[in-house]
Amino acid sequence: MDDSATRARGFTLVELMIVIAIIAILAAILIPNFLHARAQAATAGCEGNVKMIATGLEEYAVDFQGSYGPGGTVTSTLLGTPYLGITPRDPATGSTYSVNTATGTYGSYLVSDQGGHDTTTTLSLPGNPGGSSIVYAQNSGIQAK
Repeated sequence: MDDSATRARGFTLVELMIVIAIIAILAAILIPNFLHARAQAATAGCEGNVKMIATGLEEYAVDFQGSYGPGGTVTSTLLGTPYLGITPRDPATGSTYSVNTATGTYGSYLVSDQGGHDTTTTLSLPGNPGGSSIVYAQNSGIQAK
């Protein structure tokens, strides 16, 4: 059998190295974008959770003559069935949200997470753009903190 026929079947080392280099360049471009998209999804999930908790607080207040209930960590006693049915957790850190129901400059309640969000994902929020925490105040709505 001819040596040139067997060499033509395989790839050379240079060709393999070029393919590996192209894959490495593409991965270097795409991985940061995927990580940022994941962080944005966690921030959007947190925004949805604090809005859901605020809605549960409003429903609770309607049923209990304007009282927003006790402050502190969100519990199933305050926000369980029929208001939320679950106690949501922050998608960025896995921690529970805190609810302050003492009257302040933010209104009658303030729902906040424990922080830990990518600061580039909160730049479009009012309050403290670029903060790592998301809060929902009764008077001003959702903000970065």
